[in-house]
Amino acid sequence: MDLSLLLTVPLVCGLAAQAVRVPPMVGFLAAGFILNASGVRSFEALDVAADVGVTLLLFGIGLKLDPRTLVRREVWVTATVHIVVSTVVAVAMIAALGLTGLGLVAGLDWRGYALIGVALSFSSTVFVVKLLEATNSTQAFFGRTAIGVLVIQDIVAVAVLTGSTGELPSPWALSLVLVVPGAWVVRWVMGRLDHGEVQVLFGVVIALVPGYLLFDAVGLKGDLGALVLGMLLASHERSGEIRRAIFGLKEFLLVGFFVSIGFVGLPSASDLLVALLLVLLLVPLKAVGFAVLLDRTGLRHRSAALVAASLASFSEFGLIVVDNGVTSGVLEEDWLVVISTAVAFSFLASTAANTGREQLVTLAARWLPAKDPDRLLDQDRPIDVAHAQGVVIGMGRVGRSAYEQLVDEHGLEVVGVDADGERVESLREAGLQVVEGDASDPEFWMRLTAADDLDLAVLAMPFHGANRTAITRLEESGFGGVVAVVVQFADEAAQAREHGADIVLHLYDGAGQTLADDAAGAAGLGTDRPNT
Repeated sequence: MDLSLLLTVPLVCGLAAQAVRVPPMVGFLAAGFILNASGVRSFEALDVAADVGVTLLLFGIGLKLDPRTLVRREVWVTATVHIVVSTVVAVAMIAALGLTGLGLVAGLDWRGYALIGVALSFSSTVFVVKLLEATNSTQAFFGRTAIGVLVIQDIVAVAVLTGSTGELPSPWALSLVLVVPGAWVVRWVMGRLDHGEVQVLFGVVIALVPGYLLFDAVGLKGDLGALVLGMLLASHERSGEIRRAIFGLKEFLLVGFFVSIGFVGLPSASDLLVALLLVLLLVPLKAVGFAVLLDRTGLRHRSAALVAASLASFSEFGLIVVDNGVTSGVLEEDWLVVISTAVAFSFLASTAANTGREQLVTLAARWLPAKDPDRLLDQDRPIDVAHAQGVVIGMGRVGRSAYEQLVDEHGLEVVGVDADGERVESLREAGLQVVEGDASDPEFWMRLTAADDLDLAVLAMPFHGANRTAITRLEESGFGGVVAVVVQFADEAAQAREHGADIVLHLYDGAGQTLADDAAGAAGLGTDRPNT
């Protein structure tokens, strides 16, 4: 009975969350607390599912992460400085609360302040990546920056865990350097895999065995090992296939992660008050800190605000730090309940902020003074399209085909736009005029100089919500040309027309005709019909 409830209640809560237009993970969070309050027993398998889900998530991040991102100034400087400043601010705030005699806070000493401050200085990798995936933003510039910051935080977390437990990694950790040549063997096998369930099993085994278990065996974070393995395999041509193969399994197992937070414990009224105060005091300051640091490292106001809004949550890593504090006697056990509740509240606050992020970010950018373009990073500088007649947004297979057709068959000057920096670089090397940009970003259209002179815009992004938003951005920018959109489903076609698209093409329209023409041509068959 408990198992059936453990499956059914998260489903019902996830559907309810969808019905009110919030991410399903908010419903899964609520489900954990509801199940716990109802007396349903947690299963050890739930924690295992959560751990495997997080491991697969980080493995998937590694499979599409460019290691060069981690050494960019806006990533490593922001991550390291923010951890230090955020910890200091959190310690000061908690100490101030302690002076009021409030609940558990009143009984802390300086070691307790430090542990709680460190625990709350990190952002949730799982939650942030889920937010970015929901809007297809993981490869947008601000999404890559946010993920880079999270990876640096994970690396710092290894040092924090070592310091909080007092246990150094095993000397055998040095042997992990052999993972690098071992990755070449894995890459060789990847190139010979069939499609389907073998790819799923392969991805899971690589993430868990040489990834998680090997690193965990020598005293390092296992999920960090999965991230490292993913990064070593990222440049393989089939890394994307592996990532897509494990996607569904990862999504299912991550339900266990969100549900498990509610099983840490049920908060008392005092615990709820402390958790709520921690969120209200620290989450806004956390977001402001990220925004200021990113703004200073060369991001536009809007890009900095988007990254800050994404990272403004507490991390599940805080539970590990607090658990170590409880084990060592520095913290009372009730702090686990307080921090788990604060993490859940921070997820809710971050979800609310990101649901209305366009309005919030646009308002913030409007009130801040414009920045000198020469002081911006290349990805945020103005884009000159004065020479172009058309623009193709989304340079995947469909977008590239449309681009080449417009150039080769119609003789038009066209500029391609894509949010994936690696794809942009690859297409430029192939001789295409492509720029990096996020078409759902209102300021992207402001960055386009002479955009009013464009006659044609083809929207070929894989995420329909992004195409729909891009239509709105085009209208807001004063674009008067023809808008063509690629869709996959009938309801998407109706929505695109409602939003003002002039041409709507279903993804597979014309595929049969093209296939027949190519087959007839290859067979040397003519188009003339025999007389009857």
